[in-house]
Amino acid sequence: MEKDLKLFNELAQILLEEEQSQPVAKPIDTEQLYDSLDLELPDEPTSEEDFKASLLEIIKYTPKTASSSFFNQLYGGRVEKATLGDLLAVMLNTSMYTYKIGGPQIGIEKIILKKICEMIGYGPSSDGTFAPGGSMSNFMAMVMARDKHSKTAPNKGVTSKMIVYTSEVSHYSINKNAALMGIGRNQVREVKTNDHGEMLPEDLEMKIKQDLAEGHHPFFVNCTAGTTVMGAFDDVTEIHKVSSKYNLWLHLDGAYCGSVIFSKKYAHLVKGIALTDSFSVNAHKMLGTPLSCSIIVTQNAEDLHISFSSEAEYLYQTDGDDYNLGKTSLQCGRRNDALKFWTLWKSIGTEGLETIVDKQFQLADVARNYVSSHPDYTLYSFDNSISVCFNYKNTPAKQLCTALYENAKLMVSYGTFKGQEFVRLVTINSILKEKDIMNFFAELETFVQNNNFNPK
Repeated sequence: MEKDLKLFNELAQILLEEEQSQPVAKPIDTEQLYDSLDLELPDEPTSEEDFKASLLEIIKYTPKTASSSFFNQLYGGRVEKATLGDLLAVMLNTSMYTYKIGGPQIGIEKIILKKICEMIGYGPSSDGTFAPGGSMSNFMAMVMARDKHSKTAPNKGVTSKMIVYTSEVSHYSINKNAALMGIGRNQVREVKTNDHGEMLPEDLEMKIKQDLAEGHHPFFVNCTAGTTVMGAFDDVTEIHKVSSKYNLWLHLDGAYCGSVIFSKKYAHLVKGIALTDSFSVNAHKMLGTPLSCSIIVTQNAEDLHISFSSEAEYLYQTDGDDYNLGKTSLQCGRRNDALKFWTLWKSIGTEGLETIVDKQFQLADVARNYVSSHPDYTLYSFDNSISVCFNYKNTPAKQLCTALYENAKLMVSYGTFKGQEFVRLVTINSILKEKDIMNFFAELETFVQNNNFNPK
């Protein structure tokens, strides 16, 4: 093991150097992938020299998500203490379904969940769990809502037309989850949004009334804290007035920007969160922990048990249900995703998490101010969003973003909203500084100047 740890340290140092010298990896065309890299699995053992060489090549060509040129996804960067926690979790290799096998790691997960519940105003009956991603956090919320609405669903299945409501710009997982849980994609109603991408409560109520009139069974409303493209926040308080009127489960999908709960300055963006039945947040996004670190909490721990608990004498042999977390989890065996968040939170405190969140909004302001002050740019986004959406000199966004990627200049994505396509710059990368934002625009402008694009 010591030998392999030495190799790991050597490779990690090379990765850090690569992130500085070649912040955007040159992509390999998919048709050339297996000819360019030695990825084959041999019958005979590989020599140590060839094994190391293969790993070095893979490191070289893997996208550098912790470089200062990575603006592409809703995560990025590398926070040291969180990375330390993830490395320790790998070495400890505990699973999180029973206290017998997890030991104090179970306490670590429970204290995180308890703290988040307290922060958002959930009561003493609340609880939560770590899920394998934001999509599955939403899935768990939908399952709990289904089972609360239909007591027979867990055993007999769905026997009526149950209806889900979510905004027209919400995460795609809501539709996918409806298919997975037997509700059906056709039973998902997409609620209209305003010019910022915020769900319209009046359209939500209209759709609920229509479904009730047709004899359907509305049961779940999904709000979003940070829509995927525009970074918009639904008005939880106003939507709750509608959902509570019709006794529907209200979930807040905060996978992208739910971490504003840690910021005194921006917590108002999720005002009314205590009124929700469940809330999910990804610490691997705004808070910079390594993938993945997805959390879902709910007002009533009983709902977790009803939907996800199953007896297994061969597994639950010691301690009570409160510390056997398999009783409230979507999974049985699962890796320890709590330790990396705990090492981060423990080391920098809640104030440190607040600083991480506030910095992203500050960098988004820098980017928006730059775009709005230059006549060659068109701005499509708004304040209180860490998604900065724009076009430059009428250059087609998809064409530009693809060319920047293929030429290893910048990793940035494009998006569309209400028929308009644009570059989507996200400031979520934890290592970014103001100079990196300005370097982004300088690189983009130089690239457009030196290349021929067909204006829209």
